[in-house]
Amino acid sequence: MSHKEKNVSVSRIVILLLVIINVLIIKVAFIQNENWYWGLIVTMPLLLIAIIDVRQTKHAILRNYPVIGRLRYFFENIRPELRQYFFESDLDGNPFSRRQRSIVYQRAKNEKQTVAFGMQADPSAPGYEWISHSVYPVSINQNHLRIMIGNNQCLQPYDASIYNVGAMSYGALSKTAITALNQGAAIGGFAHNTGEGGISDYHLKGGDLIWQIGTGYFGCRTEDGRFDPIAFKQKASHPAVKMIELKLSQGAKPGHGGILPASKNTEEIAAIRHVTPNTTVHSPARHAEFDSPETLLQFIQFLRHLSDSKPVGFKLCIGDKEEFINICKAMLLTGIIPDFISVDGAEGGTGAAPLEFTDHLGMPLYEAIAFVKQVLDEYDLSDSIKIIAAGKIITAFDILKTIALGASACYSARGMMFALGCIQALQCDSGKCPVGVATQNPALYKGLDPTDKKIRVASFHANTLIATKELMEACGFKNITEVSASKFFRRIDEQTTKSFDHIYFKRGNKALHQNFQLN
Repeated sequence: MSHKEKNVSVSRIVILLLVIINVLIIKVAFIQNENWYWGLIVTMPLLLIAIIDVRQTKHAILRNYPVIGRLRYFFENIRPELRQYFFESDLDGNPFSRRQRSIVYQRAKNEKQTVAFGMQADPSAPGYEWISHSVYPVSINQNHLRIMIGNNQCLQPYDASIYNVGAMSYGALSKTAITALNQGAAIGGFAHNTGEGGISDYHLKGGDLIWQIGTGYFGCRTEDGRFDPIAFKQKASHPAVKMIELKLSQGAKPGHGGILPASKNTEEIAAIRHVTPNTTVHSPARHAEFDSPETLLQFIQFLRHLSDSKPVGFKLCIGDKEEFINICKAMLLTGIIPDFISVDGAEGGTGAAPLEFTDHLGMPLYEAIAFVKQVLDEYDLSDSIKIIAAGKIITAFDILKTIALGASACYSARGMMFALGCIQALQCDSGKCPVGVATQNPALYKGLDPTDKKIRVASFHANTLIATKELMEACGFKNITEVSASKFFRRIDEQTTKSFDHIYFKRGNKALHQNFQLN
């Protein structure tokens, strides 16, 4: 008997069995007990489903294995939950391991934040990282974990925490999630990046804002999608807006535009973004207001002027290194110096992105920070421009690694989502987020109570900074300027370890000079 014949026979057997079962139930109910008719509530629908499965043509597995084949789709649907709850170890799980998620939950809830019986990671495995501590620990003030952003071209510098809420728009996140994030930022004294979706009322709950402007110019656009300086000036003058961030690209999908489906483009969101409601809105892959390093910097200067000289910078995921070097050269030629540069690693998150863009486009965070730092040093721009890092920054160790490589401050988006209650269900692009964080479904987002979650967001931030302070003290770092790449190490193989200084800077400087002739 061929494989095809075997499959066909299974479908016939399933239907035949269901027919026999239904006949037997009817016969027994008719002869013995009418209560048996209740069994038809189960068996008759199963027979109808089997007939439908055999007659449909889209799914071969259902046609060959009616009813039974549906179990495949059921288990496939709950596979993430099965893996997370039953099979995942503390060090497993992507993008974030169970241990990473757990430390956020514990710090957000002010619960026990210690582990027992020693490390679970394998210190002899390639990729293992550590910091060299000091036999002379120091004591530092947690108030030192802040940084002033704004150079001499800025009249309203901002005193920022070294750990802030990463860019997430209202529309990608629910109104209750945005409210809790902003109120948490107000409690903890850190900044909240709006994402490129504009400033909503839910962003104005007392927290400091970093207003992000993307290619769609949402919240400050004309009817044809160009930049509207009048609308920008009006919103940029709001006291809650502390900095302006011009988004060139993001790590999860650099060089890719976005789409706001008509189903999500409600009257409220349309009013916030300055678009027509109930229509599909495209965010282009590039900006319409500039097309060269010089015009980019002129636009930044225009934004600085319109915002009454608040700190203005740009965000990007590093791709072509020479393009970033040309931007730095243009800074010297034009004399226009941004106040900060946000560097988004390729490992950064998003609600939805093409697979190839997420997995294979853009430079990873640590290489990118080190590269940007070296270029700024080469052009004597480091004193004027602060670097903000973004990309899977969850723990104090993550924060200090980025600072060692040249960052002055960090963003955390998914870490703050975990503080809100995100369970890494990986349903962000479905509108069915089970905890009400990444959804516009009232039945789901009403389950997220901002009065409780704002405390968790603030607690996560506070406890993470306490851990950062304690780690710095153990290593002898008196302030963040002393955090050095030479104190961080990574195992390359079982016999070789190298410092971050050697991995990212000594080798990197040579490559920069050879490839781009900075001098």
